[in-house]
Amino acid sequence: QVRLVESGGGSVEAGKSLRLSCASSGLSEVANCMAWFRQFPGKEREVIAVISTGGSSTYYADSVKGRFTISRDNAMNTLYLQMNSLKPEDTAMYYCAATVWCAATAGLRPADFDYWGLGTQVTVSS
Repeated sequence: QVRLVESGGGSVEAGKSLRLSCASSGLSEVANCMAWFRQFPGKEREVIAVISTGGSSTYYADSVKGRFTISRDNAMNTLYLQMNSLKPEDTAMYYCAATVWCAATAGLRPADFDYWGLGTQVTVSS
């Protein structure tokens, strides 16, 4: 059984940093693509960062480019999202997702991912 568990969310002031982690287990092979999504209340999930197996290919949404960094440690089966210069508009539920294979890191949608965590809340106050 595949399991993704996010951690590291919390409440911070604008301008501060947080590091999210996503521990995976049960994947029979290393997920080719892993990603972070976020979801605002009443909105659909949106992809914010994607990383390929070896980390050679990444994608960032314009809203987080230059502030967030996605990385992965395949030996530890863990995905990370370093979030710097946080803004109140980053307040959302953050989810990690994985899929065994993807052709590219750009243009992916929630339906392209097979496995999901339950999410971790990030709240940024002004």
